[in-house]
Amino acid sequence: MKLLIVQPSHFLGRSNRKLYRARRKNLVGLTLPYLASLTPPQWDVKLIDQRICDIDFESPVDLVAITVWTENSLPAYEIADGFRARGVKVIMGGPHTFFFSAEAAQHCDAVGIGEGETLWKPMLDDAANGSLKQFYRAKGPHDLKNLPFPRYDLLDFRKYSRFKTFAIQTSRGCPFRCDFCSERFFLGNDYRFRPVSDVIEEILASKGKYFLFADSTFAGKKDHSMKLMEALIPLGLRWSALWSMNLCLDRQFMDLARRSGLLHLNIGMESIDQATLSGMNKRANKVRQYGEIVKNLCDSGVSYSLNFVFGYDCEPPSIFDSTLDFLRQNRVPVAYFNVLTPHIGTPFYERMVGEGRLLDTENIGRWPEIACYFKPKNCAPQELEENVKAMYRKFYNLRSMFSRLPFPTSQSDIASWVVNFSQRKTACGKTARENFDDY
Repeated sequence: MKLLIVQPSHFLGRSNRKLYRARRKNLVGLTLPYLASLTPPQWDVKLIDQRICDIDFESPVDLVAITVWTENSLPAYEIADGFRARGVKVIMGGPHTFFFSAEAAQHCDAVGIGEGETLWKPMLDDAANGSLKQFYRAKGPHDLKNLPFPRYDLLDFRKYSRFKTFAIQTSRGCPFRCDFCSERFFLGNDYRFRPVSDVIEEILASKGKYFLFADSTFAGKKDHSMKLMEALIPLGLRWSALWSMNLCLDRQFMDLARRSGLLHLNIGMESIDQATLSGMNKRANKVRQYGEIVKNLCDSGVSYSLNFVFGYDCEPPSIFDSTLDFLRQNRVPVAYFNVLTPHIGTPFYERMVGEGRLLDTENIGRWPEIACYFKPKNCAPQELEENVKAMYRKFYNLRSMFSRLPFPTSQSDIASWVVNFSQRKTACGKTARENFDDY
């Protein structure tokens, strides 16, 4: 039987229903080749990433599987409806179906809810037997030992850049409980990690040189991450990851990361206001330590980026200007600015529901735009959006870039310049938008 696994693209914006397309991608995503590795051998598998490949709705397939995030859910439904109109069965899974299973069920024959390792084979078996059920729910978090390696042999690497980066997971879940984050709901409350030997074998099997550790937080268990980094040293790789700010104060940890090939580090600084951090339940972040943290990052010689969230009730009106001042004074190479979003299931979402402050609930997270979906306490929703858009324009103007960024003499410096020009292009566009192109 022929199986088509699809990763949909996303619309460029609410008022621009054109699909995002690219000639080549930098990031080799994990979802498609990993689902292929879980597929029983009796299935003939084809992978389609709609961002770089066209979908042939007339192709002879027996089953279509679509992985769905909220921001690509509307194109996903169009794809599903197109195949079902031909009589082809469609199944769906992913983070969006975890929270919006009833909505997804309107556009497919079966919905997977939870991690795919325990759902995938039963769904395929039932599809082959003509006995698909409407919903399949994982019983609990899956053991991360002995996971199969992604089927990269099914990808057309001509569609990827010369310096392609492979996504790889070393863990699932997060030990933190941030007020605005919904990841722990579909990844589980417990922080789980893969054996170091499994991760190294997968890296070697990919034959890649650049890697993104696509974990909610790379170092949720520091000892485990240090063992992994020790094992990376002889491989001569370059890698990127996200971890919490407090680890940047650990000189031993940072030195090991640098020696093992750390190229770029993403960190959730979130706010430079301590009261706002307390409201987020961001306990690992201490504003009094920010200066030392930035100095340690500079001393380590790696490229890094900081994430910020705006819109909490306790934010002072000066937060936008003071954040830009902090970034410029500390010559921070890359920063991302986000409007606080009430994702379903989070404490922030429940609070906004209780206070009657949600806006456009049907479309939260569906559009790759800087958009406000709740009523802020201190300003109008449109004012919050404009303030965040203005931060992008100010931070990524040429004067700011040349004053912050070092002369590109190292690979890390080059990485910072590349990201800055990419963000500048986005910031100067007619519609400022968040970047979902490489998830």
